Amino acid sequence: MSWHLKLLGEAKFYHVLDRLDEDLAGMARCEPCRHCGGVLHRAHYPRKPRGGPRNLPKSYEKRASLCCAVDGCRHRATPPSVRFLARRVYLGGVVVLASAMQDGLSGFRTKRLKELVGVSRQTLERWRIWWQEAFPSSRFWQSLRGRFMPAVDEGQLPASMLERLDAGEQGIWSVLAMLRLMQPISTAPWLEASAS
Repeated sequence: MSWHLKLLGEAKFYHVLDRLDEDLAGMARCEPCRHCGGVLHRAHYPRKPRGGPRNLPKSYEKRASLCCAVDGCRHRATPPSVRFLARRVYLGGVVVLASAMQDGLSGFRTKRLKELVGVSRQTLERWRIWWQEAFPSSRFWQSLRGRFMPAVDEGQLPASMLERLDAGEQGIWSVLAMLRLMQPISTAPWLEASAS
């Protein structure tokens, strides 16, 4: 079985992502409101993410968000996330791991992905197109790709990026590194827009 499939079913993986998001929200809460300098309070909003095992932590039903406490300001601040990839309804880890299998997406793997995270072949195909066409031309990738030496094979995204981030052991660490790199698009969807 592919390590991608194995990791998708591991509760530990989702708990680690949850902890990282808690830390990111805590750091953002320590910052003042960028509009008036006021104190930020928790103002989480509900999410109904798809994917992940049935025993996801309850915290996955909420997206961390903050709100300025100053009357008349009340601006929101959304901390970056490793659990959520921009506005996609599927969890970020699911999008990365399932898409990384595209080259080797057999009938068995497609069926197993449907069982594990409820993703259809059509959705997998949409993700493949996003990784192959929209992502490489995005402002975000244009600013990030120069950090990889040797260069990431854009025709094999996201698998090629996971390989470059691999710390010697395929699995959770390379996925965590990739999701951490992709944090900016979790709060600034405009970064996904085409560079041209």
